[in-house]
Amino acid sequence: MTKAGYIENFLDLEILYPENQTIYSPIDEKPVIYLYPEEKQKVHVQLDYQGELIAVYPEYNEETKGWNVIASPDGTIIDTVDDQEYSYIFWEGRSNKKINWDLSKGFIVEGKNTKSFLQKTLSEMGLTPKEYNEFIVYWFPLMQDNKYNLIHFAGKQYTDTAPLTITPQPDSMLRVFMVYKPLEEPITIEEQRIQPFQRTGFSVIEWGGTTLK
Repeated sequence: MTKAGYIENFLDLEILYPENQTIYSPIDEKPVIYLYPEEKQKVHVQLDYQGELIAVYPEYNEETKGWNVIASPDGTIIDTVDDQEYSYIFWEGRSNKKINWDLSKGFIVEGKNTKSFLQKTLSEMGLTPKEYNEFIVYWFPLMQDNKYNLIHFAGKQYTDTAPLTITPQPDSMLRVFMVYKPLEEPITIEEQRIQPFQRTGFSVIEWGGTTLK
């Protein structure tokens, strides 16, 4: 934590990855970035993604490595290039390196219970109903028919792959990235500790995820 309320690596990930699990995933799916300044202002969002961006909305500026927008306190943004209104910044990428995701901590959730689990857990993390509902609408259809889901919320392993620099600097930032793997049978792992996030001042929220096969 670099300043009051600023949380980037907000989960305890200090256990070594089990030797009998080597799982990689190259796709970072649907990260979306919400901007909530205290007043309407110009904001530059720089994403130094370690890989190939395969989908962006609004358009990503290669020269500035990001987006220049006018952000409002209600979360709406105006892209300064096309002058169009957006609800958030969306991007999706294919990493140029294999990530050995640390799944030594997490949650084992029956597919049919995934929706209620995500509602409860994402709320505890600090997402608003609007934010976690948009998360669930995207991810729940992909997870509900699995017998079980191993769910882990990544910290530094994700943020090292997708460094985010925002100007002016936000007062608080939360980056939620879910790594999940479908399972046929439940396994026993240590439950991951969730640290609640507190919004202060200019807040930035991001959520995304990836599926392990």
